[in-house]
Amino acid sequence: IALATNLSFEREELAQIYIARGLDESLAKKVALQLMEHDALGAHARDELGIYSNAKARPVQAALTSAITFSVGAALPLFLVVLAELSILIPTIVVASLLFLAFLGGLAAQIGGASVLRGAIRVTFWGALAMGFTMGIGSLFGAAI
Repeated sequence: IALATNLSFEREELAQIYIARGLDESLAKKVALQLMEHDALGAHARDELGIYSNAKARPVQAALTSAITFSVGAALPLFLVVLAELSILIPTIVVASLLFLAFLGGLAAQIGGASVLRGAIRVTFWGALAMGFTMGIGSLFGAAI
């Protein structure tokens, strides 16, 4: 809307961005004018808001990655069903699941360049909360846990 109602202000705003990046005022105004004549919305999205076309969301890639990592993460505790004694099966799976969640949360954080400890704690906390709610709801409806 601002581009349609106040073009001169938006052009000046874009020029100020280029001045802050090191262009002299005259060149910055020329660059802003030419970029806005070519694609005003694109110029503002890119230079004012930091939105780049090569950083678009990839929902199919995200869905496939989530499906694969979820499957691997779920398979690890399920593998223990074969190994654990029946008397300690539930606690073994709960503890193993939380340990695997901590590991995978930390790994994801490291790959993403975030704090490994914070990522591990966040994923483990929410996973434990989800397990607790699931057990609680199962108990309410008389489901075997």
